[in-house]
Amino acid sequence: MSQAFILYSSEGCHLCEQALELCYQLLAPASIKVVDIVDDDRLVELYGVYIPVLERLADGQKLFWPFTAEQVGELV
Repeated sequence: MSQAFILYSSEGCHLCEQALELCYQLLAPASIKVVDIVDDDRLVELYGVYIPVLERLADGQKLFWPFTAEQVGELV
């Protein structure tokens, strides 16, 4: 069974675009759900200054940007 991930992001965030591109290179695109934090005050409070953030859903482990291909590989 493959892992599932959330990439916390925001529209117009160039760092988020870089992170998504990296994730697509290393993970199955279907395993990544991109969540725009702008419409959720709780997510803005948690991740507003940290996005992009990649979360592994199985255990909630997170990578905060900047993260590397090696770090994403270790998360898998």
